[in-house]
Amino acid sequence: MSAKANDYHKRLSDFMTEYVFPAEAEYDKYRDEAGPLDHTVPPIIEELKIKARAQGLWNLFLPAESGLTNLEYAPLAEITGWSLEIAPEALNCAAPDTGNMETLHLFATEEQRKQWLEPLLAGEIRSGFSMTEPAVASSDARNIQTSIVRDGGDYVINGRKWWTSGAADPRCKILIVMGRTNPDA
Repeated sequence: MSAKANDYHKRLSDFMTEYVFPAEAEYDKYRDEAGPLDHTVPPIIEELKIKARAQGLWNLFLPAESGLTNLEYAPLAEITGWSLEIAPEALNCAAPDTGNMETLHLFATEEQRKQWLEPLLAGEIRSGFSMTEPAVASSDARNIQTSIVRDGGDYVINGRKWWTSGAADPRCKILIVMGRTNPDA
């Protein structure tokens, strides 16, 4: 590992010990009292996000932000898995946002980046990912049946999604929808 990756590894491990693990009881209590259908965010998450940003432990998954390679980020992702319900979101490294931010970073227009990527990178909003479909084994993207057809300056999306990761979060403001733009592909 590079010196930079080692530094992140130590700082993240310390952050987990000092802040995340002690927050688990408060997080669990909030979730227990709120019930399984409540998707509001426990206040402790926002407190941890402020601390993570202050310590430079924010958006670590994105090479443009952290300067880490995917190989260097992998052990850090493993560390966040030690508190799977809390740490990824506290560091703004939670799915489906990570993949959606990477997609927007690589392919969005400047206007789309301003509207969607910047608030995602800031942890102000969340996103969703629509892929699975009821009639096919759609975890394999080659089986996707939803069509996306250009109609003038718009796109028309036709299909049915079985599950959308992240959609229940009240902060979800954008969905990335998997579909076919070429029916012969």
